Order: sequence, then structure tokens, then C-alpha cells
Amino acid sequence: MIKLQDVSVSFGTRTVLDFLSLDLTERRIAIIGANGSGKSTFARLLNGLALPTSGDVLVDGLNTRKKGRDVRRKVGFVFQNPDNQIVMPVVEEDLAFGMKNLGFTKTDIATKTDEILARYNMSDMREHPAHLLSGGQKQLLAISGVLVMSPDILVMDEPTTLLDLRNKRRIARAVAALEQMVITVTHDLDLIADYDRVIVIDEGRIFADGAPSEVIPAYERLMA
Repeated sequence: MIKLQDVSVSFGTRTVLDFLSLDLTERRIAIIGANGSGKSTFARLLNGLALPTSGDVLVDGLNTRKKGRDVRRKVGFVFQNPDNQIVMPVVEEDLAFGMKNLGFTKTDIATKTDEILARYNMSDMREHPAHLLSGGQKQLLAISGVLVMSPDILVMDEPTTLLDLRNKRRIARAVAALEQMVITVTHDLDLIADYDRVIVIDEGRIFADGAPSEVIPAYERLMA
């Protein structure tokens, strides 16, 4: 569970998020809004990549201000551009990177690498140069690099923005199959049509919050 208590974020004199209070408990939650609405800042609050100017963000009771490292063990983050997340030159090395930093044994690293590559039909890519992967493969590698560290929650910032239709569908299937709680920031309304909850952020505040069938039409009217 993630709880936001009277959370505001300001950069200088500009208020990006304005006194948000939410309990995030559903298995699939989407965050939507216009560019500049504050939704990406919102996403970064959820694992302590950004801290609120005022208020608190709690992940299973852990305050991101005081327990950022513990929070990031629980909440994995997938960036919009996978090139910003892939840090090693070879696929298997990139998957191992985060696990080594967390002190996983060589046996666990090998096992988890085998499992995640098999899950996404990328076993033959083990020794492939990461920068030569297709856009969809890079995004799957970025997701895999987070999943091998066994987070309870996955936050994804615009995971399909740079992808063609085929790879968007591939990522959608991958997300749908995850056991973890997933919070997705996106402009891709088709991706989130079957989510449990959709939250619209507009000018730093909650404009709508509820089921996709109700919230998405309200958002489309807002953007008309």
C-alpha cells in the first residue's frame, strides 16, 4: 500500500502538486494527465526518487524521507526511455547489475537471469549488445532489470511512448501478466482500459479518480 498524506511539491515559486491525499491499493492503477500536469513528478514520489516539499509518502508504512533505500527495494521504477536505465553493454550483464548491488549470490543471479529471459522469450539474447536491441526489447530489458530485484510494486513512466503498435501490445501483455502491483503513468488510454483504477492529475490536483469506464471519458472531455 502507498499512502500520500497532504503531499505538495514546489520548484521555486511553481507548485507542481498541490496537497494530494491518496491511498493506492489496487493491483493496476493508471495516472493520466496533460503534459506538465505533474504526473511524472507524482510517479517519482512513489519510490523516493523525488521527495515532497510538504506532506509524506508512505510505502507499507515506510516514509520515503527517512527510508528511501528500503522503499526502493519495495518499489521498482521503469523510466520512459530504456536507454536511460540500461547501464551495462551486454544483456545478461545489465540484468546482473542491480542484483550485484543488492548482494545477491552468483547462484541467485544466474537463476533469476535465466527465469526473466525465458519469461520474455529473450534467452537467445543473453550475450547480445544491449544497445542493439529493438525498442520493444530494450523496454522489456529495462522492465526485467527491475523485476529481477523482486520489488512488490512496479512504477512505470510512459512505458509505451517510444514504441510502435506491435511492441506496445507486447509490453501491455507483459504488464498484464505481472503479479506485482503496477502503477503506470501514460498517455496510452488503450493500455489502461482494463486497469482497476485511473487517476487524472490536472494542474497539480486530482481531477478524477475511479474506474476507467468513468474516468477516461471525463479526461477526454477535459482535453477536448
